[in-house]
Amino acid sequence: MEIRLRNTATGAKEVFDPLDPENVRMYVCGPTVYDRAHLGNARPVVVFDVLFRLLRHVYGEKAVTYVRNFTDVDDKILARADETGRPIDAITEETTQWYLDDMAALGALEPTHMPRATAYIPQMVAMIETLVAKGCAYPAEGHVLFDVEAWKAGYGALSGRSVDDMIAGARVEVAPYKKNPMDFVLWKPSTEDQPGWDSPWGRGRPGWHIECSAMAKTLLGETFDIHGGGGDLLFPHHENERAQSCCANGTERMANVWLHNEMLQVEGKKMSKSLGNFFTVRDLLDQGVPGEVIRFVMLSTHYRKPMDWTERKAKEAQATLRKWHDLVNDVVPGVPDQEMFSALADDLNTPKAIARLHELATQIARSQRGERPELEARFLSSALFVGLLPQSGEGAYWLVRDAISQVTLRRFESTMKTARATAMETKDFSEVDRLKAALIEAGVEVRMSKAGVELVPGPEFDVARLEALK
Repeated sequence: MEIRLRNTATGAKEVFDPLDPENVRMYVCGPTVYDRAHLGNARPVVVFDVLFRLLRHVYGEKAVTYVRNFTDVDDKILARADETGRPIDAITEETTQWYLDDMAALGALEPTHMPRATAYIPQMVAMIETLVAKGCAYPAEGHVLFDVEAWKAGYGALSGRSVDDMIAGARVEVAPYKKNPMDFVLWKPSTEDQPGWDSPWGRGRPGWHIECSAMAKTLLGETFDIHGGGGDLLFPHHENERAQSCCANGTERMANVWLHNEMLQVEGKKMSKSLGNFFTVRDLLDQGVPGEVIRFVMLSTHYRKPMDWTERKAKEAQATLRKWHDLVNDVVPGVPDQEMFSALADDLNTPKAIARLHELATQIARSQRGERPELEARFLSSALFVGLLPQSGEGAYWLVRDAISQVTLRRFESTMKTARATAMETKDFSEVDRLKAALIEAGVEVRMSKAGVELVPGPEFDVARLEALK
């Protein structure tokens, strides 16, 4: 299967040609662990989880190495420790586990390696020493800074900007010890109450960008296949990573392919605390939104387009997934659908892959009894491939919740049938009307015919509200 990906570095969709088909390597920038992951943090996790699955399918599970790091030393973490009075280690341990739990709830596979920055300080110091020795970095007042002028020919090529344009348009830290406003920190001094490590430039801690360069080189080599992350990391983080890695390693490239997903909005607006539309993945999970629903909504938009999270999309996704779960009760997975694979291989076209799942679900509903087993098996395995319709783990919660819903609906069907039969005798339909109105309010479609009563959960279905009825 030929995979084509749009390379940020060239602006073109290219055939993916790994450096070594038996050792395909991908690095994705992970979180700074000081709080819960918000919904925007989850988008690159879902995007690159799908790519990880696709690469393993094409090249083999053992042939693919996926690295996603944790930044566990950062000024935001120090600020959180000051606010709470808690030890830094306690904060990062807790928030790292929060992140892993929340991403697992979205159906994301764990990467091959999940390095923590604090475990790679010696490698960072060694890389900085190399940059200083090569004249690409310089010490100044306890800091070490990358000298952009030393690599001016290459700096800005990834994000498509000149150094002069970046100075004019970027928010850069102004400091008297910088030779150039765009020079960025590789190492900075630590006070006695801050975490720090010994180095040739005194006790201190690494800058943000050097972390990923050192961890990627250690785990994947000087040059690897794919580097990914959110579009907000393109500049300055990825631009700086690329500059320091290429200078330190003496290579033309850090990664052959750079991939960036677009940002997330909520109800058409940028997510922010000031607008009151900021929420975490855990907020949604605690509100009863299954992780599978969050994943479905994210996959329904192409990774290179802005994604708009809306309540309507979530409800529609929940209704669709409920129907799909009903289709695969007691089904054994088969061989995934080739049309779905073709969509994913075309620059991770997940909306087209989801559309194909809709087509397969429709075919199942319209199929003859003899055709259904093969269609059902293909549909389930295709859904499982993109992380939907899980049969265990977090999906078990969804299935149990759905089973409870079905039991509750059947109970109300029986109640409605009894009320209707009584009304037919007494000609008093007030109780039937009351129940019908309450069911509709709970998001249930009430179908009454000569054959009887059928209750069907709609997009607005709320089992909790239904269970509260008397």
